[in-house]
Amino acid sequence: MRRLLLALPFALLPLAVAHAADEHDHEHGSLSAHEHGVGRLNAALDGQTLELELESPAMNLVGFEHAATTDADKAKVAAVRAQLEKPLVLFNLPKAAGCVVATQELESPLFGDKPDADDDHDEAGKDEHHHDHSEIHAHYQFSCSAPGALKNLDLANIFNTFPATQKIQVQLISPSGQQGVEVTAKAAALKF
Repeated sequence: MRRLLLALPFALLPLAVAHAADEHDHEHGSLSAHEHGVGRLNAALDGQTLELELESPAMNLVGFEHAATTDADKAKVAAVRAQLEKPLVLFNLPKAAGCVVATQELESPLFGDKPDADDDHDEAGKDEHHHDHSEIHAHYQFSCSAPGALKNLDLANIFNTFPATQKIQVQLISPSGQQGVEVTAKAAALKF
């Protein structure tokens, strides 16, 4: 399953390149642009295993991207983390599918994780603006006793829980094939 998720970006690379040509990020010039209001979700269903990887600018989820120093900011980060720790609710998986969380990982500088080193920083630390772009990454693996009941992936709860999220770019691999779609609060479901 891990190989399937790793292959997903390559399988959909032509779609990403076409999208990047339309909306080139002039500031960073990368395909994985940090854009407020936009999240990314990789989803793969293989047999009884469902994997979901959600990546979002922290702004979409907590409302800020700086280190939480005030009690109010710390409380907001803790509340968002608690919401992300309930993926069955967040992704509204049908009870008939019998999905249980096998593993889950949450990562963000806001959660005390060290930020990934990237090529956008110069050695003198002049790129101050980039330091303010915190991301939140959530990886979930579910074991589903009746995966055939997974007809749709409904992301409405993500939009309701995190209203600053305006759209989610989804890459999905399922038994019926692969697809890359963009979902919004008004059209928050896609078929497996």
